[in-house]
Amino acid sequence: MQNLSLEKLFELLPARARRSLTRGITDGKRKLLEETKLAKAGKLKTPIKTHLRDVIILPYMVGLTINVFSGKEFRAVEIKPDMVGHYLGEFSMTNKRVVHGAPGVGASRSSLYVPLK
Repeated sequence: MQNLSLEKLFELLPARARRSLTRGITDGKRKLLEETKLAKAGKLKTPIKTHLRDVIILPYMVGLTINVFSGKEFRAVEIKPDMVGHYLGEFSMTNKRVVHGAPGVGASRSSLYVPLK
């Protein structure tokens, strides 16, 4: 998959990804893609961090770990071959599962009469 030509890759991508790639790459995305090429060559020492969640994963990114911002923190995304054609943001969720604790004293009228240990 790494040595696919751009035309062959376009046949595998959905319409939205094809359109995004044919319309060109903005400066921010270009910088990220250059960083991934440096990291792939082993010339980059620091981890790649990005806020760009709308970058389409291309075949030469496979094997890299990119830290994607989720709105609160950077989450590490290890890129695998079956992720090609998807967006980086799809693998860094922006919300966590809600875990509720036990109600405290004063949470309801009946909890006022519960003895504290």
